[in-house]
Amino acid sequence: MSELYKDPSQSIADRVDDLISRMSIDEKIGQMHALWLILEENGDHSIRSDQFTGAADPETLKQVMSNGLGQITRPLGTRDINAAEGVRALNRLQKFFVEETRLGIPVMSHEECLSGMMAAGATLFPSSLAFGATWNPELIEKVGKDIGDECRMLGCHQGLSPVLDVARDARWGRTEETFGEDPYLVGVLATAYVKGLQGESRDLLATLKHFAGHSASEGGRNHAPVHMGWRELNDTFLLPFEMAIKLGNAGSVMPAYHDIDGEPVHASKHLLTDILRGEWGFDGIVVADYVGVSLLYQHHGVAADAAAAAAMSYSAGLDIELPGDDCGKDLKKAQQRGEISVEKIDEIVCRVLTEKFRIGLFEKPYADDKAIMLRSSQAVETAREVAEQSVTILDNNGILPLSKIAKVAVIGPTADDPLAMLGDYSFPVHLIQNNLSAEVADIVTPLKGLEQALGAAQVTFARGCNILDTRSSGAPVFPGDVDDSTSLEQASSLSTRLDMIPGAVAAAKASDVAIVCVGDLSGIFQCGTVGEGSDADTLILPGVQQQLLDAVVATGTPTIVVLTSGRPYNLGGQEDHLAAQVMAFFGGEQGGTALASVLTGAVEPSGRLPLSIPHNVGSVPYYYNHSFKSSGTPVARHFGSRYPFGHGLTYTSFDYADAVVESDSVDLETGEVNVSFTIRNTGSRAGVTVPQLYVRDVLASYVRPVKELKAFGRVSLEPGKETRVTFSVPTDMLCFTGAEGRRIVEPGDFDLMIGASSNDIRHKLSVALTGETRTLPRDWRMVSHVEIQTLPAIA
Repeated sequence: MSELYKDPSQSIADRVDDLISRMSIDEKIGQMHALWLILEENGDHSIRSDQFTGAADPETLKQVMSNGLGQITRPLGTRDINAAEGVRALNRLQKFFVEETRLGIPVMSHEECLSGMMAAGATLFPSSLAFGATWNPELIEKVGKDIGDECRMLGCHQGLSPVLDVARDARWGRTEETFGEDPYLVGVLATAYVKGLQGESRDLLATLKHFAGHSASEGGRNHAPVHMGWRELNDTFLLPFEMAIKLGNAGSVMPAYHDIDGEPVHASKHLLTDILRGEWGFDGIVVADYVGVSLLYQHHGVAADAAAAAAMSYSAGLDIELPGDDCGKDLKKAQQRGEISVEKIDEIVCRVLTEKFRIGLFEKPYADDKAIMLRSSQAVETAREVAEQSVTILDNNGILPLSKIAKVAVIGPTADDPLAMLGDYSFPVHLIQNNLSAEVADIVTPLKGLEQALGAAQVTFARGCNILDTRSSGAPVFPGDVDDSTSLEQASSLSTRLDMIPGAVAAAKASDVAIVCVGDLSGIFQCGTVGEGSDADTLILPGVQQQLLDAVVATGTPTIVVLTSGRPYNLGGQEDHLAAQVMAFFGGEQGGTALASVLTGAVEPSGRLPLSIPHNVGSVPYYYNHSFKSSGTPVARHFGSRYPFGHGLTYTSFDYADAVVESDSVDLETGEVNVSFTIRNTGSRAGVTVPQLYVRDVLASYVRPVKELKAFGRVSLEPGKETRVTFSVPTDMLCFTGAEGRRIVEPGDFDLMIGASSNDIRHKLSVALTGETRTLPRDWRMVSHVEIQTLPAIA
């Protein structure tokens, strides 16, 4: 074979070297960006024209494509197109690159897959925050596998998930996309998702985003600057990324839009090269967040023009610009101006081609349009299981589980709205931004789920109010659209209608129980109440939902509140007057079935909060692993959380007893802290408890949090049964970033706290680490282990 790069028997390195030696500068640059196209089976493709992609005439588009292309942006996730038709259109595009360009380099396809493959007909999974509430890494790995299977069927080579941002400010719209507020929980669950999505061969790339600190923006506002030191960035926000790369072998990373202390992340060589590749050994590709490169000159003002922005970002560590070629097309100009070298371009193209060869794209460029099987019974079952395990009981005066003979009023704007079950990166919700709609018939709402579980005759429905009277697309204004955004007055789109509340009151009065379903409608860029670019200035329920709740509670009918939302909300003081309060997050297409199963007791509640619910907006940013002085002096009245991280009730009771630490002192060089305790189900029914181990560094060279999660497990027990749980925590996990900017472990005393939540601490122990202060190596021990030993029944 004369062209070595086409010979699959050759090494990837040799194939890459041979191919690069044949490429022109234009062909190299083609591999460094994407195009966002509307694909057609007949090959009459057109560029998607909007604020993200610009526009191009057919001749210009053909010329650009003739040089080859790194990636194609969301070929099936952009519009409501039949899956088989979409795959055939993608194959037609691929055929052009393979057969009609000079070198025949196939193109990679990427899609969104945060809560399922974002394409028509794919399984609609719960939101990431719901994933976090399961506290179940094995289940989340299963989620990743099912999503990955659907991605592969549709010709996708890279999925733009998971989100590893550590939730810090509940006002931030993208809170719903996170796994929660603890870096260890986020890291463990994200690693599991990555392993499931990518598979052992990493033939589908997961994309870790948004690297890093995106969730700690000013005021919880989208894209806003981040202000923090290296120690906080490394210990809290970089840790999940480090775990998913070192333990999960993640194939791609996406930098965030914001700047940290004035340095935009898309231009940070320190983060994208020195840390990511140099210190962590990352060997995948770095892809831009959409238009993130152009923001360097359009918003951040650190680059003079598109060419300079491209040179700056690629030199920092970027490999592929997404979603189009806003700045990539000007890279040749930057090279001619001496702003980026040919050697740097070759280095980047080498990484891109390496991934294309490694995933087998040259040998298998086409997807099989006849082998598509979306929404398999297994995938739908997984979606239901996640939704069930995420339902979290916050309060319960004994009304739950529901009696099947009760007459129930189901009330509220989220009770029978299919879109209220979905997060911002689910397919039907995401299409709203483009004035498009998708089929939602398979989504089970809370009303449908309760009618199925209790019988339709036992259930009365009253909407009560709207959250939004209309779902309009598009934000009123983006930065740059006006000269001075500080003087801009923007009207709220929230509904103010009160005319449906009397009907809800009547329904409640005529029933034994009222279930009030309130919360959010997710949607990007202010077409919803939560989601990307849909940030909040309050934790009061959006619109007039509080007035609805107040009116229903005032009837005296026992009231259960179900929050289907992307962030926590306060209930205006009604928390003390409710029969029960349930956090259901966005439950996906099986959310209503799952909720009804938990409320009726068919499924035992096992969800635990992945983030704290602050007392009110005055305490945000609030998180359980704060420093001692975070509450102020004297302690601020608004500080704290009624429902803390890790909280969740069951329908039974559990006793935690006989806690011991294996040794009072442990060598910090190689040791493990082993803590054992017995859990007994002391109630009358089976249940699930989630034991948690928290640690506090008593004396350290820098301020440490009041507690940090270091281990957790899930224990299922029948009534009267007990089990022995042992947590093994490597001493490396008691590290923090020291004076030299590296992770260290110091000798000294550590408090060990065993509990059912971050506040419900059942036992306190202590251990001393002995030895000299140690700087951790690259491959440090990052994960604790849990052993659950079933004990014989007590007579």
